[in-house]
Amino acid sequence: MTDFSPAPDHAESDRKPRPSVTPENPTDADLRQAMHRVRTEVDKAVVGQAGTVTGLLVALLARGHVLLEGVPGVAKTLVVRSFARALGLDTKRVQFTPDLMPGDVTGSLVYDARTGEFDFRAGPVFTNILLADEINRTPPKTQAALLEAMEERQVSADGTSRPLPDPFLVAATQNPIEHEGTYSLPEAQLDRFLMKLVVGMPERDAEVSVLRKHASGFSPRELTGVEAVVDAAVIRAAQDAAARVDVTDDVLGYVVDLARATRQSPSVELGASPRASTGLLAAAKAWAWLNASSAVTPDHIQTMLVPVWRHRLQLRPDAQMEGVSADAVLTSVVQQTRVPI
Repeated sequence: MTDFSPAPDHAESDRKPRPSVTPENPTDADLRQAMHRVRTEVDKAVVGQAGTVTGLLVALLARGHVLLEGVPGVAKTLVVRSFARALGLDTKRVQFTPDLMPGDVTGSLVYDARTGEFDFRAGPVFTNILLADEINRTPPKTQAALLEAMEERQVSADGTSRPLPDPFLVAATQNPIEHEGTYSLPEAQLDRFLMKLVVGMPERDAEVSVLRKHASGFSPRELTGVEAVVDAAVIRAAQDAAARVDVTDDVLGYVVDLARATRQSPSVELGASPRASTGLLAAAKAWAWLNASSAVTPDHIQTMLVPVWRHRLQLRPDAQMEGVSADAVLTSVVQQTRVPI
């Protein structure tokens, strides 16, 4: 991902976390330092994807979900696995395939012959970080099984709602090149993702570093050296701290003006919705908090605009035929919208 620069399997989840924050009432500075240590740990396994790691961290702090888009082999899965290990959270991976059923993700009722009753068997969605690999390879019915989990943080079955662990984040991957045997995510599903991060090819020096790591014996399956530096309690405290970042009415008005500008763009058929605006605000608060800012500024809004809104715009067919991209539209919107002083 190159949208913004970073500010200063079950066996993995069984490792005991080693929190870097020990005070009972940690300060914002303590929590911020702990979050920065998460990135440092992930860097031990992942090279050249600092922006992607930062995007995941922002989404976690904003209590959102992430769609990772990139060609095979650019470390999308490795980034998520390393991120989960550094957080000390439980993580599960689901390989989405055409024959995957909704119950395979959320869980299902199973008949117990001994008791003569149906018991609920929890699916892999009951975890802290769900890695949904190649989410666009499963039919819409199974994709929709995640809607309630992502929005309501719960799963309903047989009239009973079962809450998911807290924190909870879905990190889904998809390949933008290969379309055979895939199902495009519907707008309602895309809208549940706070951010869409484009995972690109690393720079030359970073790619040399990747080869050097592998030549020295690094194994992406073992993630040797990546330690858990926080725990769920620290993460929840950091999320609360990020949510408390101040925002002025002028900045709120700026977000609304940007959203309205997307709806009026001649290249856009469906612009940013109010949910897109609230998502942008949450991400900007998290980004501001990570950068030790006491309030959200227009710069924070502009930095987070493309990754938070790029997947929410529906372009007109003629604009798509001319090669217009959502990123280009959003860049133009930022340039043409008045910035509050």
